[in-house]
Amino acid sequence: MIFMYNPFSLEGKTILVTGASSGIGRATAIECSRMGATVFCTARNEPRLRETLTMMEGEGHHFIVADLTNEEDIIALVEQLPQLDGVVCAAGVSALKPIQTVKEQDIRTVFDTNYTAPVLLTKTLVKKRKLDPESSIVFISSISGNGNIATALSLYGCSKSALNSFAKYAALEVASRKIRCNTICPGRIETGLLQNQTMSAEDIEKDIAKYPLHRYGRPEEVAQAAVYLLSDASKWITGTSITIDGGRTIV
Repeated sequence: MIFMYNPFSLEGKTILVTGASSGIGRATAIECSRMGATVFCTARNEPRLRETLTMMEGEGHHFIVADLTNEEDIIALVEQLPQLDGVVCAAGVSALKPIQTVKEQDIRTVFDTNYTAPVLLTKTLVKKRKLDPESSIVFISSISGNGNIATALSLYGCSKSALNSFAKYAALEVASRKIRCNTICPGRIETGLLQNQTMSAEDIEKDIAKYPLHRYGRPEEVAQAAVYLLSDASKWITGTSITIDGGRTIV
């Protein structure tokens, strides 16, 4: 039998993926299963979580329905989890809101999902000691949180800026337990979030032209970066961010 060395393998690891019912979260759950992990998927939509499960490879995967904007749901979720080797916080919402139209509820909706939920989930996992030593937390952020400023994206961009900042503080605080925290900052990805925005075909064409690789990203391309950050290949990487944007931020 020939042993195939693969530092990117997730064999023997147990991973939690939030937002696993669609988009980057679903792609991450699938890629983790392909790399040998046992995956726990969570989101609010049970039918779509069941659909994700049918797309995954291997056995032993589970889903838990939870609304992570509700702290009681977070606590109940964590209580059902085994010991984890990794977490990918992929749940997120977008909002195209010019500043003059922003309402208080808009702020709460975006920040509750994109920032507060991953912060409280991280807190609860650490407090309940659900993360094994040398485990990895990956936050799915955005280039909008790193200075890629665009009209009507202030709420989304600010929520992701806050998440980027939190990841660094968290990385420092949990380093003594050998837990790593990093973010992935994608450009526009072909997901439901993009399809739900009010961009015309012409607007999309003009936007794609700003990308040196002349296309938007795909969910699996972000998921594969998450696999890297979950794997032993990245054991000395913490408190940093990987940009995946087809070159958008260099122009």
